[in-house]
Amino acid sequence: MIKESFSKETRKAHALVLEADLVITGGGLSGVCCALTAAREGTKVVLVQDRPVLGGNASSEVRLWILGATSHMGNNNRWAREGGVIDEILLENLYRNQEGNPLILDTILMEKVREEPNIILLLNTAVFQVDKENDRKISQLWAYCSQNETEYQLKAPLFCDASGDGVVAFQAGASFRMGAESPEEFGEGFAPNVEDYGELLGHSIYFYSKDTGRPVDFIAPSFALKDAGELPRLRNYKLQDHGCRLWWVEFGGRMDTIRQSETIKWELWKVVYGIWDYVKNSGKFPEAKNLTLEWVGTIPGKRESRRFEGDYMLSQSDLVEQKYHEDAVAFGGWAMDLHPADGVYSSNNGCTQWHTKGVYTIPYRCFYSKDIDNLFLAGRIISASHVAFGSSRVMATCAHGGQAVGMAAAIATRNLLSPREVGHSHFIKELQLSLNKIGQSIPFFPITDSSNKTNLARIVSNDHWELTELPSNGPWMPLQYASAQILPLQKDQQYTFSLTVKAKEATRLEIDLRKSERIDNYTPEVILERLSIDLESGEQEIEVAFTTPFPGDHYGFLCLLQNPLVEVRGSLTRATGLVSVFNKENRAVSSFGKQEPPEGIGIDSFEFWMPIRRPEGHNLGFKVSPAITMFGPENVNNGLTRPFVKPNAFVADPSLEKAKIDLFWEENQQVSELVLFFDTDFDHALESSLMGHPESEIPFCVKNYEILNCSTTTIYQGRLNHQSVNKIQFPKAIETRHLQIILERPMEHVPAALYEILCY
Repeated sequence: MIKESFSKETRKAHALVLEADLVITGGGLSGVCCALTAAREGTKVVLVQDRPVLGGNASSEVRLWILGATSHMGNNNRWAREGGVIDEILLENLYRNQEGNPLILDTILMEKVREEPNIILLLNTAVFQVDKENDRKISQLWAYCSQNETEYQLKAPLFCDASGDGVVAFQAGASFRMGAESPEEFGEGFAPNVEDYGELLGHSIYFYSKDTGRPVDFIAPSFALKDAGELPRLRNYKLQDHGCRLWWVEFGGRMDTIRQSETIKWELWKVVYGIWDYVKNSGKFPEAKNLTLEWVGTIPGKRESRRFEGDYMLSQSDLVEQKYHEDAVAFGGWAMDLHPADGVYSSNNGCTQWHTKGVYTIPYRCFYSKDIDNLFLAGRIISASHVAFGSSRVMATCAHGGQAVGMAAAIATRNLLSPREVGHSHFIKELQLSLNKIGQSIPFFPITDSSNKTNLARIVSNDHWELTELPSNGPWMPLQYASAQILPLQKDQQYTFSLTVKAKEATRLEIDLRKSERIDNYTPEVILERLSIDLESGEQEIEVAFTTPFPGDHYGFLCLLQNPLVEVRGSLTRATGLVSVFNKENRAVSSFGKQEPPEGIGIDSFEFWMPIRRPEGHNLGFKVSPAITMFGPENVNNGLTRPFVKPNAFVADPSLEKAKIDLFWEENQQVSELVLFFDTDFDHALESSLMGHPESEIPFCVKNYEILNCSTTTIYQGRLNHQSVNKIQFPKAIETRHLQIILERPMEHVPAALYEILCY
């Protein structure tokens, strides 16, 4: 029993002092990925989250799907899903949560954080005060948890603000911006007219309904909007839309999206319940009679508030020109996506999206405050203009940057550095290497690690694929729109293709050999040669002989132009580094199959050539001469862990159930660790909620493999793998001059593949 007498003095909350190497404020995906990355490197972390669950906008409290550079697979950013910890989370979510239940994602995030002994997690805990050691340095944070009546004093040499609104950076006095820059400041033609369009993106609240099997009445609360049927955007409402497909239920862009957030929330509740009242009681949705309102968000998903200034500010030209940055640590590729400030009350389209031709990199200088010497920035508050923020704000991109901050904090901790000092030449290379070794896959920065013993090995395999044919054994694919096979072609080769086609009547089919202007992009805007082939009625095999030598060792496009009278035979074979794309509309991105921005806004016009999701989206069936020979064992030591310019993978002959790769050394080696990088289809967006997916495991990913010492003694067996990166640590170093890796084919029609082998 606890009994206390009357006290004339006020009682104080329980106080607890916590000390760590890094204190992270904000448990959204950027904060979670930052914490996991730092903790796995031995950094002591306190992660402070003011909500009862992790994940921020991706959590069950808001229920927005996680997206980034893949943009619903609706742009030309091939193999662009973010790697590293966020990739690990998305693949685990797919494996356990194929249907996309946000409650399951909550458990996955909680499990991963709780499993790390170097993380102290404080849920339901809000930071309310920042103390500074001097003008430019934070000494400690104060936070309070209402659930356990505890006040926390959080001390560390390093701090990361991943809070979304920048509560720590703001109180610490860091320079920030809120709203849109003028077009002149950064030369941004897409900068909005703030009088008409507004300066800030608003909040959204989503809702779900369910069919009860019997009629259900709905009596609206008194605060519900009475004339929701007059909302301009409701004209496009479909009864089957729920969850984050209702992203357009948005409001607040003309208000203070921080201090008026509760007011905005009430307005959104008013709108949501008004919409449902209209659906149930207007008589215009008779099919809704058995539906009930199952869930309405209790906190809004917030898009925009403060952005803090670093040593570099990302802007429109960085994205459109895909500028090279020596200190690149992350990448993005979502559209520059701005919303009218009036939200659901606006007569404008719900958003204005302009895409770049490929992914862009984000420099490390965007991830720390230029003013506060021990403060990292992560998430949507990083150093970016309003226009660039329109792309960098999405969750997978934020998480990717959070990983960079977590690794930078680990390097800073080991070397007693400030965030800015990590950006100096020696340490930035260490940061990039360390990130890529966990799968970050920073464009233009391959793994170049002198301590990797694979560099010393002779790598041999007789089991690799020489591509002469993708069997024409799949479905017929009508040329309702132009269709293309992306293939890794070789310099100076003149290629001849054979395809099986079927024509409804005699017609002419045009076929192009194309490439991208930039070899690291996948927009086939350069026509190298066009052939016209006369077809007879019926099924036939055609030969397509190009006389133009292909100009380099990189991806090209075999393009069959639109002809509704023709079908081409597809292939059941799916293979690493190959994908078919189609010049069609994806209504999540474009209704026209191309992007045509107004003149003078500094954004490119180009066609969208996009894949189709599995189980559809087959490769074209074809024969090719000469053989394409870019799938050899040398790829496992080229430093690249996904297709980029080339496939960058060892791909086994599709006929082999098991394929071997041998590493030979001239002298004995002590091997304590191996890291293997597998293909989990970085072209797949892996949206975390609502949509669901046709599979729980990626078909390209090798599930079962074996590692042998001197081809006789099994030293490791990998079983039921579904992750991109497998790190194998041996309890005792293995002495060897020969390691053999045996890869089992993941399924029929899908050859085994491996991107990279690191050996330490």
